[in-house]
Amino acid sequence: MSEDLHQNDTPNPNEEKLHTVTSLDGLYENWFLDYASYVILDRAVPHINDGLKPVQRRILHSLKEMDDGRFNKAANVIGNTMKYHPHGDASIGDAMVQIGQKNLLIDCQGNWGDPVTGDSAAAPRYIEARLSKFALDVVFNADTTIWQASYDGRNKEPITLPVKFPLLLAQGAEGIAVGLATKILPHNFIELIDASIAVLKGERPNLMPDFPTGGMADTSLYNEGQRGGKVRVRAKIIERDKKTLAITEIPFTTTTGSLIDSVISANDKGKIKIKKIEDNTAKDVEIIIHLAPGISPDVTIDALYAFTDCEVSISPNTCVIQDDKPRFMSVNDMLTESTFFTKDLLKQELEIKLKDLMERIFFSSLLKIFIQEGMYKNPEYENSGNFEVVLEVLNRLFEPFFPQFYRTIQPEDYKKLIDKPMSSITRFDVKKADEQMKALENEIKQVKHDLKHLTEYTIAWFQKLKDKYGKDRERKTELRTFDKVEAAQVALANIKLYVNRTDGFIGSGLKKDDSVEYVGDCSDIDEIIVFRGDGRCIITKVQDKVFVGKDIIHVAVFKKNDERTVYNMIYKDGESGISYIKRFSVVGVTRDKEYDLTKGTKGSKVLYFTANPNGEAEVVNVQLKPHSKLKKLQFDEDFASIAIKGRGSMGNIITKYPVKKIILKSKGVSTLAGRKIWYDEILKRLNADSRGKYLGEFDGDDRILTVLSNGVYELSSFDLNNHFDDKMILIEKYDPQAVFSIVHIEGKSKNYLVKRFTFENIAVGKQVSLISEEAGSKMVLIGHTAPVISMTHLKGKDQTPETLELNLAEIIDVKGMKAMGNRLSQHPVKSVELISDGTARETEAAETDNNEDETPASTEVIEDEPVVSQEDEPAASADQSEEPPKPPKKIDFEITNPDDIDMDDQGQLGLF
Repeated sequence: MSEDLHQNDTPNPNEEKLHTVTSLDGLYENWFLDYASYVILDRAVPHINDGLKPVQRRILHSLKEMDDGRFNKAANVIGNTMKYHPHGDASIGDAMVQIGQKNLLIDCQGNWGDPVTGDSAAAPRYIEARLSKFALDVVFNADTTIWQASYDGRNKEPITLPVKFPLLLAQGAEGIAVGLATKILPHNFIELIDASIAVLKGERPNLMPDFPTGGMADTSLYNEGQRGGKVRVRAKIIERDKKTLAITEIPFTTTTGSLIDSVISANDKGKIKIKKIEDNTAKDVEIIIHLAPGISPDVTIDALYAFTDCEVSISPNTCVIQDDKPRFMSVNDMLTESTFFTKDLLKQELEIKLKDLMERIFFSSLLKIFIQEGMYKNPEYENSGNFEVVLEVLNRLFEPFFPQFYRTIQPEDYKKLIDKPMSSITRFDVKKADEQMKALENEIKQVKHDLKHLTEYTIAWFQKLKDKYGKDRERKTELRTFDKVEAAQVALANIKLYVNRTDGFIGSGLKKDDSVEYVGDCSDIDEIIVFRGDGRCIITKVQDKVFVGKDIIHVAVFKKNDERTVYNMIYKDGESGISYIKRFSVVGVTRDKEYDLTKGTKGSKVLYFTANPNGEAEVVNVQLKPHSKLKKLQFDEDFASIAIKGRGSMGNIITKYPVKKIILKSKGVSTLAGRKIWYDEILKRLNADSRGKYLGEFDGDDRILTVLSNGVYELSSFDLNNHFDDKMILIEKYDPQAVFSIVHIEGKSKNYLVKRFTFENIAVGKQVSLISEEAGSKMVLIGHTAPVISMTHLKGKDQTPETLELNLAEIIDVKGMKAMGNRLSQHPVKSVELISDGTARETEAAETDNNEDETPASTEVIEDEPVVSQEDEPAASADQSEEPPKPPKKIDFEITNPDDIDMDDQGQLGLF
């Protein structure tokens, strides 16, 4: 014990050293923070002032340093930049190519690659670069640049460049640092300048991204570019014909190669079905997709958006360096900061210019006095060889003139005077000097005015920038709102579904034998609804093989929220033996959960069951087992008399006696009203959700009429998957009796023609022109039965304009659709405008009437659905307006040959 105490009291010679050791975790923490700060500040994140990362800034500074107006080899630029950037030539070369591909700061020569196709640039020794005129005007000014020593201390480089433009928002940026990342999307050049002008006028900007690859973008969740925002970008897909699609613009962040690979992959997985895909991209993107026979182009377009890179989602994250710290801010705040930074730079430039002008006029005044007063001939000045004495003499001679100078005369000023050669002094022109000083005074006055009105000066600067460099920089990406594509609705039916009713199995991988029955084709993401003989139903995903219960009576692909499929059922209650009849829909359910469609008692059994996709109601013959109290052993029951209720409803009693069998007596017709369809002008899609323009109730073979701006019309089905052309000018329910009027220009004669007609009933998908096919023919306007127009034509030799208001129904009778029509005026027509669209269509009134008591169907999962009867609603009233009575006098002739139109000398006169 005492020995232990003695040992503990012994001093440890290494104890002092132990106290000075820094733990490893402390070192790691410090080193990691240093590394993270370096990567964030000096590598990955752009600075808010100039919008550049250090490597980009050094490349531009190097290009400016080498600038002589001619192209430089990229390899030489990279070599010169290595004086400032200590990270090797590869990183510099890659950054330089990225700047060049954005077509803003660098003029490129040679193969710089293509971000659209993904082709890489040629080696730096083969390509050349120089600064663009825009960069020279906007990015550089040595007088307003703050400099720092380069990494080795041998050179000076800018801390940031004095960029007088929101460059970061124009080019975009992406970088991954330590612990944070940045992703700033590019914006439109012209819109940025307009927004900067708006900021200077006190307005808050509202910027939306614009991508160099074009396409369409839904920016409704952009969130000003901040974290948590999202932009959905889609390729532009055009339907060339019913068998061919063309992709003409691709989403940002993709290439033609990656997009084609995604399409091929989707085809291999059975998500879409195409015959061939071709890449015809040259100057413009053109990817041709040839569809397999029988495949809908509209459904395929949606499937391309759902399963391929034709639609991508981009998550912005605007992080910049400001005051030597990373800062997350919105793109609108970034633009505001940039605008006021530009304003401050312009102020500095004006102040520098003012000082320079003041110095020039100061020295000019000094020189003028020095010569006019003959100071250069002063004996004391001429005979003195000592500079101090010369300064004393000149100071005494200039003393009477001190009040007229804006600053004190310094020795350096006197030195500049005495260094003037005698030849320039003797040739001094006083008049010319006065003119120069007058010009300098005017310049000074203008600069002071600009400084006093700095905001207006900055606005003029931005406007000048827009006028000079804004050509061909219009928006490329179309801003749209997209409807979400449900994958289940557009997935290709690529697998076959089978059922073993006895054993209770369904799936795509059942062994084919006598007990297995083919159900139909479905996709691998579909859900299947199964009804069993015990009155239960279940919804489950498509699988290779799954047990769903024995005694299967019905299997089908389940359509979510489908209210038009109605199930007709008669079942016997297991406890009471009473038979019930019911009609119901299955809308909201939980997958893989069994639902009892009977009263739920043991021994209940389905006696009769049908599934009706459009609410059909049949008549059945019910036969009862013999009973002493029964006089009538059979009777007919019409399902049309039974209200459609929820799946959990008990139903109506059909009989209390035992049922022998039930036989279908006659098939029924739909008991549901026509399907109400609307057209959403924002999404450019049909819907049944009361969004947009009401088109009417559709059923059976009803179709939709569309007219394009090029004078072509088409009939289509009312399938909600249909796509519509952006050039569409009219869409409504097709009525073969409805009269339309159009004004069009015939391309050969250049005459304005008018005709009234009814649309012919053509095949769905076929396009027919309403106007002449001559080059230069043009659709001017289209109206309904009796549209009123305002026409201005030029009369007489002096071409006096005369404006008339015309009702087209009073000009021409209803003719055949292929007729060219009548000439609108014998005089040259200057303009035609639609005043009234003719007899009012009643669709809006019908829409109001139909929606008054309409309650939208619930899409929530409800365990116990309320019993609600679905009564038929009145159909929307069609257009029953009559054509107005004909006037007593009317020119009644028809032009069928366009060559006969312009024949005034042969009796074919105009109407006025």
